[in-house]
Amino acid sequence: MTAANLNTSRDTAVKVHYRYEKVGDVNIFYREAGEPTAPTVLLLHGFAASSYMWRDVIEGLADRYHVVAPDLPAFGFTEAPERGQYEYTFANLTKTIDQFTEQLKLDRYAIGVHDYGAPVGWRLAMDHPEKVTAIISQNGNAYEEGLSSGWDPIRKYWNDPSQENRDALSNFPTPESIKWQYVEGVSDTSMVAPDAYMLEGAQISKPGMADIQLDLLLNYASNVERYPEFQAYFREHQPPLLAVWGEHDPFFLPPGAEAWKRDIPEADIRFYDTGHFALETHGDVIVPAIRAFLDEHTKA
Repeated sequence: MTAANLNTSRDTAVKVHYRYEKVGDVNIFYREAGEPTAPTVLLLHGFAASSYMWRDVIEGLADRYHVVAPDLPAFGFTEAPERGQYEYTFANLTKTIDQFTEQLKLDRYAIGVHDYGAPVGWRLAMDHPEKVTAIISQNGNAYEEGLSSGWDPIRKYWNDPSQENRDALSNFPTPESIKWQYVEGVSDTSMVAPDAYMLEGAQISKPGMADIQLDLLLNYASNVERYPEFQAYFREHQPPLLAVWGEHDPFFLPPGAEAWKRDIPEADIRFYDTGHFALETHGDVIVPAIRAFLDEHTKA
């Protein structure tokens, strides 16, 4: 490579900034890349992940889009209050992220969601339909038929939040369970880099974090209760929607993605031979699909 080519490569390389934004008592860590004047894409991760899961998406979009990926409270590098000093519910996570977008002056944005990030995204979209330009869901569910039998012990906890039922889920917020979620349904697990599940395993091992995660797991019932409202939003506003789905996800089944066709007939639904974290194994095909989708549906 010549010196001229090397300089060109450096000039065009994606520059990701790692920042914090104080929102009330929460110090939100986020990744940001691209020109702020470009169309914005807000990326919301799920359990058990952080903004790190979007690293390849950020790199694949930032030459044309303004990409912002926060760590939700209780995840990644975001600094949030202890249990009892902050309400760890999906409504409150949404309130915090909504204020975060206000402070960053994100007036219009496409949303990319995964797992827990999905109900946060659906709430944002319902509250501000004029702001959301398009939706990308990577195994972010909004339909009852998307919930697998893996939710059965969690449903038991929802119906009876006794200490006994909570204790029965004590293996959920553990490093071993997190690794399982990354590799389950993946035919070649050597394609799953250990970085993400090791980072989240360290995070969930911090004092008090397991209880916070069990609180959020209990509150997930509030998302299922609001599925009809989310679906009404889809029907009324017809946002451009791309679902990129790991078809062997142990928690969110393919029918949950296919159900969008009822409410958004033009929804683009794609399945991949992988698990819950489809980007970890199929980013090479999913990221270009996201890019093409946004190029078609998102305008400056």
